Amino acid sequence: MITRRTTLSAGLGAAALAVLPLKVAASAVDEAITRFTGGAAISDGGITVIAPEIAENGESVPVEIDAPGASEIMILATGNPTPAVVRVRFGEASGTSRLATRLRLGETQDVVALAKMPDGSVLRGATEVRVTIGGCGG
Repeated sequence: MITRRTTLSAGLGAAALAVLPLKVAASAVDEAITRFTGGAAISDGGITVIAPEIAENGESVPVEIDAPGASEIMILATGNPTPAVVRVRFGEASGTSRLATRLRLGETQDVVALAKMPDGSVLRGATEVRVTIGGCGG
């Protein structure tokens, strides 16, 4: 027999499950940032993120990062199931700290780039990419 109590319990359980993926995704992004920065403070600016404002197909979204003087760059797609999508280290023989790649984006989301500088500081740049057809099964 269905009672008011079982209906309320089922409804609250469904609401909790609906919110859970958002918290898990946010913690995955925070965890990836913490692993990359090692707890160092992050400053906005000093890094350029170039990506289309609107991507008609999320399967292959071109992204370019320019971080002069950076020793390492990480790109995060904050709405993807695995947000840390690219991590590149530049050696002393690297001519420039510039990265161009293509990302698979499942939905409209922020593309965040972090650049670790030789002095240990971390710079941040971000841009939103609106995806009209998802690339991760969407």
